[in-house]
Amino acid sequence: MDAMAAQLLRDQFLLTALELHTELLESGRELPRLRDFFSNPGNFERQSGTPPGAGGGLAGSVLGAAGGREPGPGQLNRAGSISTLDSLDFARYSDDGNRETDERVAVLEFELRKAKETIQALRANLTQAAENEVPLQERKNYKSSPEIQEPIRPLEKRALNFLVNEFLLKNSYKLTSITFSDENHDQDFELWDDVGLNIPKPPDLLQLYRDFGNHHVTARDVVDVSVGVDDDELEAATPILGNIPVFETTPQSIEQCLIVQKLEDQISVLNSEKWSLMEQIQRLESEIDFLKNENFAVSTVYGVAPHPSSKQVPLTVSEDNGRYLDIKSSENDNKHGNTEEKSLSLSAEVDSRTSKDDTLNSVPRKETEKLSSCAPSTKAAVHFDKPNRKLSPAFHQALLSFCRMSADSRLGSEVSRIADSEKSVMLMLGRCLPHIVPNVLLAKREELIPLILCTACLHPEPKERDQLLHILFNLIKRPDDEQRQMILTGCVAFARHVGPTRVEAELLPQCWEQINHKYPERRLLVAESCGALAPYLPKEIRSSLVLSMLQQMLMEDKADLVREAVIKSLGIIMGYIDDPDKYQQGFELLLSALGDPSERVVSATHQVFLPAYAAWTTELGNLQFHLIPTLLNKIEKLLREGEHGLDEHKLHMYLSALQSLIPSLFALVLQNAPFASKAKLQGEVPQIEVTRFPRPASPLQDVAIIIGSREQLAVLLQLYDYQLEHEGTTGWETLLWVVNQLLPQLIEIVGKINVASTACVHEFSRFFWRLCRTFGKIFTNTKVKPQFQEILRLSEENIDSTAGNGVLTKATVPIYATGVLTCYIQEEDRKLLVGFLEDVMTMLSLSHAPLDSLKASFVELGANPAYHELLLTVLWYGVVHTSALVRCTAARMFELLVKGVHETLVAQRVVPALITLSSDPEISVRIATIPAFGTIMETVTQRELLERVKMQLASFLEDPQYQDQHSLHTEIIKTFGRVGPNAEPRFRDEFVIPHLHKLALVNNQQSVDSKRLDIATHLFEAYSALSCCFISEDLMVNHFLPGLKCLRNDMEHLSPEHEVILSSMIKECEQKVENKTVQEPQGSMSIAASLVSEDTKTKFLNKMGQLTTSGAMLANVFQRKK
Repeated sequence: MDAMAAQLLRDQFLLTALELHTELLESGRELPRLRDFFSNPGNFERQSGTPPGAGGGLAGSVLGAAGGREPGPGQLNRAGSISTLDSLDFARYSDDGNRETDERVAVLEFELRKAKETIQALRANLTQAAENEVPLQERKNYKSSPEIQEPIRPLEKRALNFLVNEFLLKNSYKLTSITFSDENHDQDFELWDDVGLNIPKPPDLLQLYRDFGNHHVTARDVVDVSVGVDDDELEAATPILGNIPVFETTPQSIEQCLIVQKLEDQISVLNSEKWSLMEQIQRLESEIDFLKNENFAVSTVYGVAPHPSSKQVPLTVSEDNGRYLDIKSSENDNKHGNTEEKSLSLSAEVDSRTSKDDTLNSVPRKETEKLSSCAPSTKAAVHFDKPNRKLSPAFHQALLSFCRMSADSRLGSEVSRIADSEKSVMLMLGRCLPHIVPNVLLAKREELIPLILCTACLHPEPKERDQLLHILFNLIKRPDDEQRQMILTGCVAFARHVGPTRVEAELLPQCWEQINHKYPERRLLVAESCGALAPYLPKEIRSSLVLSMLQQMLMEDKADLVREAVIKSLGIIMGYIDDPDKYQQGFELLLSALGDPSERVVSATHQVFLPAYAAWTTELGNLQFHLIPTLLNKIEKLLREGEHGLDEHKLHMYLSALQSLIPSLFALVLQNAPFASKAKLQGEVPQIEVTRFPRPASPLQDVAIIIGSREQLAVLLQLYDYQLEHEGTTGWETLLWVVNQLLPQLIEIVGKINVASTACVHEFSRFFWRLCRTFGKIFTNTKVKPQFQEILRLSEENIDSTAGNGVLTKATVPIYATGVLTCYIQEEDRKLLVGFLEDVMTMLSLSHAPLDSLKASFVELGANPAYHELLLTVLWYGVVHTSALVRCTAARMFELLVKGVHETLVAQRVVPALITLSSDPEISVRIATIPAFGTIMETVTQRELLERVKMQLASFLEDPQYQDQHSLHTEIIKTFGRVGPNAEPRFRDEFVIPHLHKLALVNNQQSVDSKRLDIATHLFEAYSALSCCFISEDLMVNHFLPGLKCLRNDMEHLSPEHEVILSSMIKECEQKVENKTVQEPQGSMSIAASLVSEDTKTKFLNKMGQLTTSGAMLANVFQRKK
């Protein structure tokens, strides 16, 4: 089978080979030879089998001179690309608003149309290939010998069969038609397209017969079209056959027509031979003239020179469009030091050409004259020493034939000609590169980029340039980052060299073709190219086509890397766009980019797109009048709609965008300041402190880069601080807008945030911190802090006023404390922060208000170890406060602080303060210390510290004065349930579980049912949490099981639903004990027992997952199903 495939390919039966390949593929027996052949595009781009410059190359030379507009006989045209710039439907990129649906339909229709056109083009190419299956030499023989009839081709046979069958059906020869169809079973006579691909259907047989006699053959019909003969030459040199009479459509006229046709064919052959001889004569005359001009005799050429040692033979020039030197010569043989001749024999050249006159095409006289005019006068003659020998030229030629040189192939013809001008070099590279690229290793193909680019820049033919740029963008199947950078560098160099018009016409179509490529690396190359080429495109294209391409990729591409590159390119586009009508489209793209699910895309938006868009917005005057107000309004709308559930993701999106706009806003304030015109770089420039501004997310957010230089910024900052401190803001419109409109709106928004939302508090805190640090300390002290203080109204007369305290329970407190008061860390700033937190703690405690705002402040500040000492100072103020309410609040705040504070501080500052509070005269203060003690047991590892805490908790449990303190017992049980699973095992085994047992026993004796149920409910939650811990057998028997049984006794009377679960827990624990004692003395459970216990534990935990800490809710959960 492989041999058959090889024969089909060798004989150029491409359609048959393709059919064989398809059938083998469908049957699962694919041949590698056919697969490789049809998957390689280079096999369908072969040039003519008779190369120019070889033995029959005149036709090729003429084709080359004509600019290569027509493919050779064996060449297949490349199918048109799926989409080009000329075929784009620019209507879909109009600026008339959003028409996503219509655009999508238009795109689909466009792609369908282009796909159909591509199919048609491919079918046409294959049909042409089938037509050209007859070798060129055979066709010339048929033409030169009319008596020899050319064999019928398969395509012609199928066409005639179709016409014959059609004739039979039309004339009621149905049975004959059926038989004819059966005999040609491989053809479908109902469909003309089955005959061939894209072949127009001719008239029927009757019409062809009637029309035959109406034709007369003119001289032009018998001239080879590849010769390109001019009309005047043809009329002057060829007898015109217009006098041939028109035959009637009779049977007798057919024979006469055939005779005339034969005569005309003979005339054609004679004309061809005549022009060939004329061309040879012209060549010989021009070469003789050249030799005479160089003062050489003809005898010198034939080797009869009297003094050969002093004579030289010039290189014979073979004209190929006047651009190449023929180098079919031998090389020196230096093995024995003999200097052999390097020459071309004129007589041998003439002989070789004359012997092939019958196969040469004719060349027009004008073309010949043009070639001759380009001859040796423009080239320096090269001379070679001629030996003193008397060998005949024929012998020389025969001798040289043993030098194995090949000029009878495409590569041989290229090698045998050397370009002698820049233009001819470009033409040669344009022909050779498409054959070189597929054979270069993928990992090394970037080495070809300079060659491809130079050729694409300088090549005179647009089609060749388009092919080369197509090769460039398809050079590497999946280009990596470094390879893409190299291609982009080349594209930019190309753009700089050729200008915006060619960039638009030649490079952009390559980008557009690959916008939906299946490989993300290729789409990535397109996205990066749009940004890299933006500075070199016409401004109309930048703001229309390129912007629309990037918008489409941002909305449709699924690869994060591609969308990230799109965002960066959009940022570059925003730096060059100057059409104000595109502002709204840019804003919509900004919102889409900020809401992208990929963190990479959002990061690129903040680093590149948003700063570039902000710069354009500033130029348009929209930063403070549209962009920032719009984002603030969206935040306010979110807060209004989020009463039952705030969309924190969108809040973060808008607030982070505002935060990234702060540098642009500050730069605008400086540039519009009253002193901006005075800011001159004179003398010594003041230095800017390294910590003056927050670290920018990207260079585009650096205020110095936005302003222009660090020196210019330093001068402006000096004048800015002086203006704020001494002259005020009069006439400073931009800063007045910040103070009078932006800040009040921000503070109002802050008051609407849910203080329990840690993420929102943190986001706004970071925003205010960056705002204050950017605008400076003087601005913060004189403009920001007074507005917050006015809202908070921290004064003694407001302690009992609900109107004055309402704002203290909101997020304004933590955001002011952590976002404004922490901007600067000098001593006076720290004192101000400490004083504020002390005042808030005091006022919230005395007014019995919720402590959420104070807790949020402690959580936010506690995340930074630099503020631990400061927070402990605040709490110590509460420890020694005269009011029990304040001391109680301080005790509860210690619980929040313990987890993040170093153990040294816990031992030195926290535990002493808690010990002090645990002996407070007020029982409520002592109870408030219990959660903090529990947290210490959960987080601290120092033995001495744990013992001190253990002793304090033991005093709470064992001191008779606390025997009837229901709230204390409740707090201890809740703390044990919370910290028990994470506490040190020794503390849990020796202290927590035994005391829970005691509390359960005492609760059995409780006479007040409400208190008894409350304690029982908390005990149930504590035992549920501890049941997942490892408990030793002794502890299980002596404390855990007895405690559970006591608890079951309470639940039998107070909550039967809980009693069911407790019974299950007791049963499981008893089973564990039995398995350990009977089957596994070493303490390991059997497989069956472990499976049972695990199954029980899973069921129990699933049920417990539905419980809440509320006793009322707990009772509802365990109601029986009715």
